Parts: sequence; C-alpha cells; structure tokens
Amino acid sequence: MKRNALSIALTLAVAVIGIVSIACNPTADTNVNSGLTTNRNSAPEPINTASIESELKKLEADWPKAYKDKDAEAVKRILAENVALTYPDGSTGTRNDEVQMTETGAITYDAWDMLDGKVTVLNADSAFMTGRTVVKNGKLKDPKSQQTIDISGEYRYLDVYAKRNGKWQVVASQVTQVRQPQK
Repeated sequence: MKRNALSIALTLAVAVIGIVSIACNPTADTNVNSGLTTNRNSAPEPINTASIESELKKLEADWPKAYKDKDAEAVKRILAENVALTYPDGSTGTRNDEVQMTETGAITYDAWDMLDGKVTVLNADSAFMTGRTVVKNGKLKDPKSQQTIDISGEYRYLDVYAKRNGKWQVVASQVTQVRQPQK
C-alpha cells in the first residue's frame, strides 16, 4: 500500500511539474519531439558576402581572358553545363558554343574592360552580378557564315551565379549593347 501511495505521489508530482512548465511557457509546442529538432531554432550560418563578391569578380575577369588565351578549360570552369546565354543580337548560346568560340579563337580584342561590377548575394549558393564592359577593337568570326563581325563597343551585362559542388558557376547570362555609351 505504501508502494502504491508513493507511485501515485510521484506521478502527481511529475504531472504538476509538467502543468507548471506549460503554464510558465504558454508558447511551448508540446507536440514537438525535441529529440528531432535540436537545430530547429539555431541561427543560419553567416554568409561571407565579401568572399563571394571577390570570387565572382575574379570569374568575370577570367571569362574574357579565356577568349584571348584560347583557354576552353577556364570557360568550362566558369559556365555551368546547362547555362542559358543571351547575346547582344538576341541570339542564344550554350556552354558548348562558348567553348568552341574559345578554342577556335573566334573572339579577339585589344581591350575588354570590366566596369561598375556589382555583386548581389542572394544566399550562400546564389548571387548575380551586373556591370558594364567596354570592348576595344573586338572581332567575332561567325562560325556559321565565316564573316567577321565588329563587336567593339559598350555593353551591360547580368550574370546569374549558382554554387554547384562547392564552385561558383554562371547559370544564366544576358548581354545588351549600349547604343549611346557613357562618355
């Protein structure tokens, strides 16, 4: 009998402690298995935006340099396999198109200046970059028509980046020629 009374007293004590803890913390979610949510309320890891900005600006500079050096491996490193490219004339291209143009030396130039580059970090795995570029004495030998096209001028660009397998790559790019360049 003493054993039953002790069991009942302990059960009541545990119940009272539970009721008091709920009363003291009315926002507590009693339907959550706390063993499954150990990181539920932890703060997200901080994003090192300065590091991302530096890395993306380097990739932007490496892209035109790859044309000059005929470095197709750099283009493959910079562009995602499924990249969506839109050129100034409205045509579209693929990573393979860029690799081919690079390997054949289809794009040549005297200067390719990257100006006003601005990186916007969306999260740890996605960002975009906008800016201007000025191409001096730029030429593109069209692989289809074999005609040489003058690509000198000023352009605005928008490049969208995603981090894939730990590496930043361009997943979309849009380039627009500026008709009345800044002086």
